Amino acid sequence: MSCIFQKCCHGSTSAVIFGEIICQKLKEPIEQSVYKKTARDLTDEMRSNCSSLNGNRSNMEKHILKTLAEEKDFDKYISYIHNPRDHIKSFIRGEVSRYNTDKFSVSVLPKMKGNIKLLQQMIMRAARESTEHVQENRGDAGLWLKRFTQQLSDELIFSEKDLSGVKHDDVEDFNLLEEMIREELTAVMSNISRRFNTTTFPVHLDYKFRPDELLIDQFCQCCWVQCPFCKATCTNTIENHDGDHSVPFHRVTGLNGCIYHKTTNLAISVCTSAVASNLSFYPTDSNDAVLWREYRTAGEKFATWSITPDLSELPYWKWFVCRFQKDLEKYYSNTFEGMGKIPEEWNNYTEQDAFDSLDKYI
Repeated sequence: MSCIFQKCCHGSTSAVIFGEIICQKLKEPIEQSVYKKTARDLTDEMRSNCSSLNGNRSNMEKHILKTLAEEKDFDKYISYIHNPRDHIKSFIRGEVSRYNTDKFSVSVLPKMKGNIKLLQQMIMRAARESTEHVQENRGDAGLWLKRFTQQLSDELIFSEKDLSGVKHDDVEDFNLLEEMIREELTAVMSNISRRFNTTTFPVHLDYKFRPDELLIDQFCQCCWVQCPFCKATCTNTIENHDGDHSVPFHRVTGLNGCIYHKTTNLAISVCTSAVASNLSFYPTDSNDAVLWREYRTAGEKFATWSITPDLSELPYWKWFVCRFQKDLEKYYSNTFEGMGKIPEEWNNYTEQDAFDSLDKYI
């Protein structure tokens, strides 16, 4: 490139070299634009076609719970229970990576090639329009360049400043300049297209424009406050919302490590049925019992939750407690014994019952 800058150009030669320089300067903005546009298109497609991503966060969590049940990885369950936001981010990244790999040849690659073709057509329209503008107004190369960059400003990060210091005063043949851009642009586009693959796609994207980050931004701008009893996450779609936190279904409180007072027994109570009872609980670091139905008096983190008295409970978490009883006991160094003895009927729930309850209630 440096040899081009050093040349003293006249007539047609200057138009040829100026066209080459323009295309070389456009190469990086073109690549950025193509990858960004493809990422947006892919994000929209996954929101429509990927079953785990085509609804709200509750729908996604249903898929997460099914995946956890299929994988039967206790550590992942603990991650989900205690760090739901991080787990959901990881889940989204996994779904996007899998989609990109599985659909690369039939979806990602065609989108990239389609976007690069549209961009090439747009650049050539800008070159043609700029040539016509200069010829109608008897302008010079400066006017041509100003018009050309204005035409591209909505799609490309490219301006006259990118060509500051490049000699173009003696460019006279604008038809030749336009033709030179056409030829050189074809080569640039071909070069970019050859590097399209599943590895380079995420690498060439600015981090904040990656499909997984776009989806994380869409799904994670919501409330993440967890129930102080069972760790269920508030389902409000606004992060700093007015009013109480709430969830459609609470969990077995032992999943959060809750134990019965002065015992080593993990609790088997579910928040919604507990608040409908005459039972009491002891807030952390307190020896004063609080009736479950008066839980709001136990402190700020309790007062901001709306837990409706309800005897309906999600079989999924009962199946989970039975399936991972030993893991939970080891993790919390407490046991499901005594007051926390698992009801015999819980053992009748199958994995399919757990799945069916998710489809029915979530």
